[in-house]
Amino acid sequence: MSDSLQWGGRFEAAPDAALLAFGSSLEDDLVLAAFDVACSQAHVATLAASRIIDVGTAYALDAALRMIADEIPSGEFAAQARASGAEDVHGAIEARVRTIAPAAGEWLHAGRSRNDQVATTLALYARDRATRGARICATIAQFALASARQALADETVLAATTHWQPAQPILLAFWLGAVAEMFLRATRRFNRVAADAREFCPLGSGACSGSTLPLDRGVAVHELDFGAPSRNALDAIGDRDIALDLLHAVARATLSASRVSEELVLWCAPAFGYARLDDAASTGSSLMPQKRNPDPFELVRAAASSANGSYTAALASLDGLALSYHRDLQETKAQVIRGTERGLAALEAFAAALPHVGWNAEAMESRAGDGYVVATDIADALIARGVSARQAHLLVGNAVSIAEKAGRALTQRDLTALAKKAKLAEPFKAPLDALASVRAKQTTGSTSPAAVKRALDELEEVLEREAGNSPR
Repeated sequence: MSDSLQWGGRFEAAPDAALLAFGSSLEDDLVLAAFDVACSQAHVATLAASRIIDVGTAYALDAALRMIADEIPSGEFAAQARASGAEDVHGAIEARVRTIAPAAGEWLHAGRSRNDQVATTLALYARDRATRGARICATIAQFALASARQALADETVLAATTHWQPAQPILLAFWLGAVAEMFLRATRRFNRVAADAREFCPLGSGACSGSTLPLDRGVAVHELDFGAPSRNALDAIGDRDIALDLLHAVARATLSASRVSEELVLWCAPAFGYARLDDAASTGSSLMPQKRNPDPFELVRAAASSANGSYTAALASLDGLALSYHRDLQETKAQVIRGTERGLAALEAFAAALPHVGWNAEAMESRAGDGYVVATDIADALIARGVSARQAHLLVGNAVSIAEKAGRALTQRDLTALAKKAKLAEPFKAPLDALASVRAKQTTGSTSPAAVKRALDELEEVLEREAGNSPR
């Protein structure tokens, strides 16, 4: 029986090598190594405080774990773990401890199961990665906010689209503000996950029912910065809510990045020409010399599908499981790690690529009025003069049809004709260009310069709080 296995006493024969390899999660687990070391250090502190091990044993175990912690960043521990034949990173760390401190290493797993060990390690991982996700998303939101303030000063206007058809004029600052709002929400979600991951510490729950050893669970709570010990061992060792919440936050954030990326990919195309990605973030073609491809945003767009797939798979792996621990949860862990690592990498790439986008205000403004995007403003002006919404819609729609057939824009003459058809006593005014349209908006949350400024000011205040730049 391999010395790296944490079980085997009741077995007479070694496990089938192929089946053992099938059951290994080591490659997925290696990312958890530093968190497992921290978990093990807290367990050693608990064993010592509870007088289950003596001071010398505790010192030897802690020294061994500190040595392993130093081996992790360089990849030295990963190489040793792969060579050890361990089933997972938890077994690999214990085996390494027994190599460094043979006598003391025999005590490391006292009062602990891999079940509560894995649950605690995952909570620490979720806390760390959620904190990282919040930092990335706050950076994206802050960049979008700063860009929005510059675009607001310039009053750059473009035609917003619905169904990818011209809809109504908006400020570029309004669009950038929307991006900032999306990533503010993502920051909040990550912050909630990080906070929830601190609430209860599973360590000390054992395999499913607690321990007959007098473990002072408050020690691990303090060492690992949790709020309290978990209340129910059966629930604690099988609960994966925090891991799922982490992956959900990752999937949601990459989804937001994917949606923005879709727009930027099209805006960088000559058919739009609204944006240009500089050389540092573009790629070319092996065949076509003229190509400038927005690859980072295309890859981010695809990464959202991967994160969503991992989240769906993680959910499915839990479907129908009874309480307590089941080996199916190994697949849950793998999906959480894969989806989280790939998703956070995509978010970091998105954050790195955004500053390389340059805006073509001239192209935006030259086409901001295309597609009769002021038609709604004209209909609103008729409604303000007492014309019913239905009648105003019909009258303006007819005016658009006439102008479209003539190949011209809507003009003051159309407003005069509409006033006559609507039987108004006097002519009425309405915006006839894109900038006049955005300036005419009156509602809170609209694209008017004043409303955009208020929204950006409010957003900045909330974002600073969520990013931890002001007291919570």
